[in-house]
Amino acid sequence: MLDDANETSYSLQDQANINAVWASLIVEECSRLGIVYFCVAPGSRSSPLAIAASTHPLTTCISCFDERSLAFHAVGYSKGSHKPAVIITSSGTAVSNLLPAVVEASQDFVPLLLLTADRPPELLDAGANQAINQVNHFGSFVRFTFSLPAPTDNIPARMVLTTIDSAVHWATSLPFGPVHINCPFREPLDDSSDNWMLSCLKGLNIWMSGAEPFTKYIQLQNYLACKAGACVPMAEVLEIIKGTDTGLLLLGAIHTEDEIWAALLLAKHLNWPVVADILSGLRLRKLLPSLPEIEENVLFVDHLDHALLSEGVRGWIHFDVIVQIGSRITSKRVSQMVEDCFPCTYILVDNHPCRHDPSHFVTHRVQCSIRQFVDSLMQSQFSHRSNKWCFYLRVLNTMVAWDISFQINAEYSITEPHVAHVITGALSAESALFVGNSMIIRDADMYGRSCKTHAQSIAHMMLDSELPCLSIRVAGNRGASGIDGLLSTAIGFAVGCNKQVLCLVGDVSMLHDTNGLAILTQRVSRKPMRILVINNHGGAIFSLLPFADKTDPQILDRYFYTSHTISIQKLCEAHSVRHLPVKTKVELQEALLKFEHEKTDCVIEVESCIGANSTFHSTLRKSAQQAADHALSILSRLPVGVSISDGLFLYKIHKMNFSLYRIQLCAPPTSSSADHHHNEFHREGYILSVYLEDGSVGYGEVAPLEIHKENLVDVEEQLLFLLHIIKGIKIDVSLPTLKGSFTSWIWSNLGIMECSIFPSVRCGLEMAILNAIAVSQGSSFISMLQPQMINEEIYEKSSVKICALVDSNGTPNEVAYIASSLVEEGFTAIKLKVARRADPIQDAAVICKVRNEVGPCVELRVDANRKWTYEEAIQFGFRVKDCDLQYIEEPVENVDDIVKFCEETGLPAALDETIDNFQESHLNMLAKYTHPGIVAVCHWWV
Repeated sequence: MLDDANETSYSLQDQANINAVWASLIVEECSRLGIVYFCVAPGSRSSPLAIAASTHPLTTCISCFDERSLAFHAVGYSKGSHKPAVIITSSGTAVSNLLPAVVEASQDFVPLLLLTADRPPELLDAGANQAINQVNHFGSFVRFTFSLPAPTDNIPARMVLTTIDSAVHWATSLPFGPVHINCPFREPLDDSSDNWMLSCLKGLNIWMSGAEPFTKYIQLQNYLACKAGACVPMAEVLEIIKGTDTGLLLLGAIHTEDEIWAALLLAKHLNWPVVADILSGLRLRKLLPSLPEIEENVLFVDHLDHALLSEGVRGWIHFDVIVQIGSRITSKRVSQMVEDCFPCTYILVDNHPCRHDPSHFVTHRVQCSIRQFVDSLMQSQFSHRSNKWCFYLRVLNTMVAWDISFQINAEYSITEPHVAHVITGALSAESALFVGNSMIIRDADMYGRSCKTHAQSIAHMMLDSELPCLSIRVAGNRGASGIDGLLSTAIGFAVGCNKQVLCLVGDVSMLHDTNGLAILTQRVSRKPMRILVINNHGGAIFSLLPFADKTDPQILDRYFYTSHTISIQKLCEAHSVRHLPVKTKVELQEALLKFEHEKTDCVIEVESCIGANSTFHSTLRKSAQQAADHALSILSRLPVGVSISDGLFLYKIHKMNFSLYRIQLCAPPTSSSADHHHNEFHREGYILSVYLEDGSVGYGEVAPLEIHKENLVDVEEQLLFLLHIIKGIKIDVSLPTLKGSFTSWIWSNLGIMECSIFPSVRCGLEMAILNAIAVSQGSSFISMLQPQMINEEIYEKSSVKICALVDSNGTPNEVAYIASSLVEEGFTAIKLKVARRADPIQDAAVICKVRNEVGPCVELRVDANRKWTYEEAIQFGFRVKDCDLQYIEEPVENVDDIVKFCEETGLPAALDETIDNFQESHLNMLAKYTHPGIVAVCHWWV
C-alpha cells in the first residue's frame, strides 16, 4: 500500500475494482495529453472504459449504435481539431467495423486512438461468445499496436500510463495516424466491489498530485537539424527554383490557416502561376475589397482543368519546374498535364515521409512543414522572367472562367455544376466546407470559384484569421477516397474545427451513412450544420466514364448507377432532422442563406438527374474547350511589337476622335416618341475613331436612342470627356477573349462605373477598340468575337438576315399592309412596336391581322418597352396566344412580373431595358431570369 495514498489529489483508491482503476488511468492520461473527445460504442465488455470516459469532468463523449459511423465521426473530429479522438468499442466484430475509418485515417495521416475491449486470454480460441483474435487486427494500417494484459494489481499501474503515452506519441508523430490498444477485461465489468492491492500504484505519487502526463515525449530532430546546418540540401532546391523560366506552384490539401497563409506568401514571393486544389483552402478564397492586390499579384489558374480540354493548350503548356505543396491533387487532367511535363524538376513538399508519387517522377522530396519550406524560400530573392507565359495563362483562365460562368448561369434548371459554382457564396468566416467524394469533389474542383466578400465582415475576418483574404477551410476523405462514412466524418469535422460546416455529398454517399443522422441529432459541442445532398438517384459519375456510351443501359443502371427510389426526406423524418427540398436556383440560394443564421441542423436536398447531369457536363466541356481554343488562337496571332508591362501584353491608345453624322430617313424612328407630323426625319449620331500607337485605327458607331434616356447633347459631352482621359490608356489584348465584356476594363482604366456610361457610347467605344485591335493583328472584327470563325480559310461571306421594325400605329389593315410589303422585299422576321395605344386589345387585333397577312413562315416579334401593367400585358397575351410569336420584348413595367407573365400566358419573353438597369454583374443578375419563358436577351453587349 502507498504510504501517502490518502494525500494524493487524484485518488484511485476509491475505485471498486482493478478494471475501474485501469480504465480510469487510461482516460485520465488521455485527458492530460489533451485528448478529451471520446466516441463510445455500446457494449458490455467495454463498460469500464465507457464509464470512466463518461464520468471524467474534462471529457466530451458521443455515442452511436454503429461502430463504422462512429469511427468515421472520430476521423472527422481529428481532421477538424488536429488532435486525436478516442474510439471505445466492445469486442468481436465491433472492432472489425472500425477498419474502413482506420484505413482512411492511415492513408490521410489522421491521428486516432483505438481502445478496443476484449475477452481475457483464457476465453480466446475456446469458443467463447464474441471472442475473436483482436491482436494486430488492423495490420499495417496502424502506426502502433499493443495488447494490454487483463487488469491486475500484480503489474505496476504506471505501465498503463506509459502505454497510453507511447501510443499517443506514435499517433501524433510523423507520419500521423491511428494507433490501437487492445484492452482485455475480466468480469466484473460493472462497479461491483472486488478487492485490489493499492501497492500497484507505487511510484504514482507525483503523477497523482499534478496534472501532467506520466511520460513526456520531446522531439528535437527538426531543431537540431537546423542548428547543425543539415538543411544544406535545400540549397539545391533554391538554385533550381531561381533558375526556372516556367514554374508552377501546385497546392494540394492544406489543413490549417497558418499553412494557407504560408502558401499564399510563397505564391506572391515566387510570382508563379498557382493551381489550387479544392482542398487547399485557396480555391474558394474570398478577397477583402481593401486588399485587391493579393489577387492581382498572385496568378490563380483556377480553371486549368477545363483549359486542358483543348488539344492546343495541352500541346502548348509545359513547365520546367513544378513545386507541389501537399500530397494529393483532385484533377486528373492537371495530374496528366504534370506527367506530360516530364522530364522536368518536380519538387513535392509535405510533412510526412511517405511516397506520394503514382507516376514516379518526383525528383526532389522535401519532408518538412509548409511553414518551414516557405520560411527557407522567403529568405531568397527570385527573378521574374515569365511575363509572357503568365499572361497567356491569365488570359486562358479568364476566358474559360467567363465561359463556365456564362453556361452555368444561362442554364435555367438547377444543375450539379451550378451547386459547386455558387457554394462559395454560402460560406463565411465562421464556416467551413466538407466535400464528399466521387462526382461531388470533382465538380467542386472544376467549377468552384473565388469571390469578394462583404465589407461588413472585414474587421471580423482580419481579427479572426489575420489573413489578407478569407481562406475557407475545406476537408474531405481523400485518404482512400471512399464514399462510406462521409456524413459522420463531416459531423465530426464540425465538432473539431468549431465552425458552421456546410457538408456537400451525393445521394449514394448519404445512403452509405444514414446512421450518421443519428450522430447529427446529438449536437454535442457543435455548431449547426447544413447538409446539402445532390440526389440524382444513383451513381452519376459512371455516366461520365468512357465505357458509359458502349454499355447496355440496363447493365449501367443496375450494376453501376445502382439507381434507387429511396426517400431522403423520409430518412430525415425518421431521425427528426429538418429536411428542405430544393428544385430551383432561387430556392437553393434562399435555403443556403436561411440556414446560415438558424440554430438547427438541416438537410437540403437538390434534385438532379443522371442523364441531364451528363449532358450538361458535356456541354460545359465542349464550350470550355472552344473558349480555350479561341483564347489561344487570339494569343498566337499577337504581333511581335506588342509591349509587355507588369506581365500583360498591351496596346496604347494614341488618340480618339469623333464626328457627327446625319442620315435622312423615309419614316420616323420607331423608338421615338416625338411628334411625327413632319415631312423629313433624320437619324443622328457619331462615328468614333480610336487610334493605337502602332497606327491602327478602329471605328465604332455611337447612335443614341431616346428609349435609353440619352440624347445627342449628353452623348457629345460624354465623348468630349472620354477624348481627354482615354489618351495613353493601355489596352489588355485579352479583351477580345471576353466576348465584349468590357465592364472591368472601363472601370479599372477609365474610372467610369458601368451604370454611368451611356449605352450608345459604350457600344461605340467597344466596337472601335475591338476593330483597332483586329486591324493591328491583321484580323477581322468577327474573328475577334466568334471562335468558330477563327480559321479564315473556311470563312465565307454570306448575307445577313435583318429583322424589320414596324411601328404598329394605324389600323390593323394599314399595319398588315406595311408588314406584307416588307416580306415581299425579302424580310423573314418582323418586330412590331406595341403598347402605344390606350387599349392593349387594339394592339392584339393588329398583331392577329399581321399574322394572317404574312402567313406562318415569317417570324413575328413584338416590343412593349415595359409600358404595360401586368394586367394589360395579360389581356394582350391571351389574345395573341395563337399568333406564334417568337417572343414579347419587355411585356411589363415591373421586372418582377416578367416570369409570372410567361408562366400565366405561356408566351415567351425577351429582356432589353431590364438589363440596362442592372447595377450588379450582368451574369449574376441574368441568373435571376433563367426561366424557359425568357428566350432572348435583346442587348448590344451579348
